[in-house]
Amino acid sequence: MNAHRPDPADDALMAAYAAGDARAFEQLYARHHAGLYRFIRRLLGSALNAQTDEVFQDTWLRVVQARTRWAPDGASFRTWLFTLAHHRVVDLLRRSGREVALDAFEGDDGAPWEPAADASAAWQHWPAPAGAAAHTEELAFWRRAGEQLLGCLDQLPLPQRSTFLLHHDDGFALDDVARALDVGFETAKTRLRYAMSKLRTCMGAHLAPLGSGPR
Repeated sequence: MNAHRPDPADDALMAAYAAGDARAFEQLYARHHAGLYRFIRRLLGSALNAQTDEVFQDTWLRVVQARTRWAPDGASFRTWLFTLAHHRVVDLLRRSGREVALDAFEGDDGAPWEPAADASAAWQHWPAPAGAAAHTEELAFWRRAGEQLLGCLDQLPLPQRSTFLLHHDDGFALDDVARALDVGFETAKTRLRYAMSKLRTCMGAHLAPLGSGPR
């Protein structure tokens, strides 16, 4: 009996595609299309949601066009792919007439918001996601939380939104986030801290903890 052969790594597939193996591209697309599409859609936000398909298709077109000159240079294929998508989003925002600030501190004065003991109490009493499946009330809470989170993400400056999405939504390590966004590690870390602070403020302003509302 033949031993199970592990699936080839992304970089090996991209190298095979560059050498003319079309099936290697199909495997890469199958692995990454869902996560990439979600990243682009959430990065564009509700105002430009209709342009998601355009950016998504253009990103994959760039992969095709760059196949013969692609080189890892320390970054994984996945990091490179999301970098291409981020560049396309920035281009689209600029073409639409929006001012795109790439400064990590854009719109911020002083240190990020940190919850005081009394303010954070509400968060401490929110239900854990792992236990939500057992109770209808908790399911409703987390559904409401998910809807509100998307609205709060829309309010973040693009550098903070992209950092948060790459790290928390797509599972990139912070050094890979920094590489994907072409910034230093400390800058990525600062952007993430600002994003988390703003999201906590936004979410806390709209969602009461379970059991605190009227009965």
